[in-house]
Amino acid sequence: MNPVVVIFGANGFLGRYLSRHFTRQGREVVAVARSREGWSGDGMFLGWDGKTPGPWALALEGAEAVINLAGRSVNCRYSEENRREIMDSRVAATRVIGQAIAGCKVPPKVWLNASTATWYRHAEDRPQDDWLGEPGEGFSCEVAQAWEEAFFGAMVPAETRKVALRIGMVLANEPATVFDVLRKLTACGLGGTMGGGGQRISWIHMEDFLRAVEFVANDAFLSGAVNVTAPEFPNNREWMKTFRESVGMPLGLPAARWMLEIGARLMKSETELVLKSRWAEPVRLRDAGFRWRWGRAVDAVADLQPRRGLQGFFRAPMGRSAGARVWLPAATR
Repeated sequence: MNPVVVIFGANGFLGRYLSRHFTRQGREVVAVARSREGWSGDGMFLGWDGKTPGPWALALEGAEAVINLAGRSVNCRYSEENRREIMDSRVAATRVIGQAIAGCKVPPKVWLNASTATWYRHAEDRPQDDWLGEPGEGFSCEVAQAWEEAFFGAMVPAETRKVALRIGMVLANEPATVFDVLRKLTACGLGGTMGGGGQRISWIHMEDFLRAVEFVANDAFLSGAVNVTAPEFPNNREWMKTFRESVGMPLGLPAARWMLEIGARLMKSETELVLKSRWAEPVRLRDAGFRWRWGRAVDAVADLQPRRGLQGFFRAPMGRSAGARVWLPAATR
């Protein structure tokens, strides 16, 4: 039997891509989610409610990896009800997975739990690394910290290695994602600097995200918190310029904070998602030997334009990226 990878939240944005990726790698994927809606169709689907034990727990026995991505989307207005759902969906799911792993006769080799680069304090002056980074304040940081506390506090067998993935903004040409929204705004002439423009962006190309998750799962020496971001972290001014150039739009109207507040209300979102500086440096990934194929935002955005949706992403041929020079012999560079 092929190695088993269990993915919770498999019908979400990242879950669908990871399910397809590991299926293509020859793994037996078990996709766990509250609903089949959004599921890519890869692997075997199991339902759960995200808070109580169920038959899905049997899939964890002897699994090569358990990956938890479950949690309500943060792209919403932070009403009291939404705040509660965002927090509870992450903490409850993490706790019940920990309980299920604790009950395994043959526990999984590794448990990767999603976290976020929002864990860190607002930083425009220096990067926050995964060894010495300082925790931030505010609702998003509270969610991130409670999420990790539930994860690291779970009493699982010592055989199960635990890694919290502090994920930056993942780029893929997928409807309703940040890549899609920014390209549409930019094409309409609204791709100017947002707020002060100095806030940093921690991001990663979907291809590198998938490779990084697999890399971490396979590296027996990696545990604890790991930043899953690209090695380049442009500020908002540079970020928006990249998107303007990608769609050939010479102009972009800047947006002051009050303008963003109005836009966020219309889009049923929060200004924090674009105004907070996220500057998470992937020190541990780099030191462990991971190499990015898409280390520059300009190359990543250009590559993703023709790779629309899940099918387009995996159907597109893998061209040689700028980052491929890492593997070339010195004489051929």
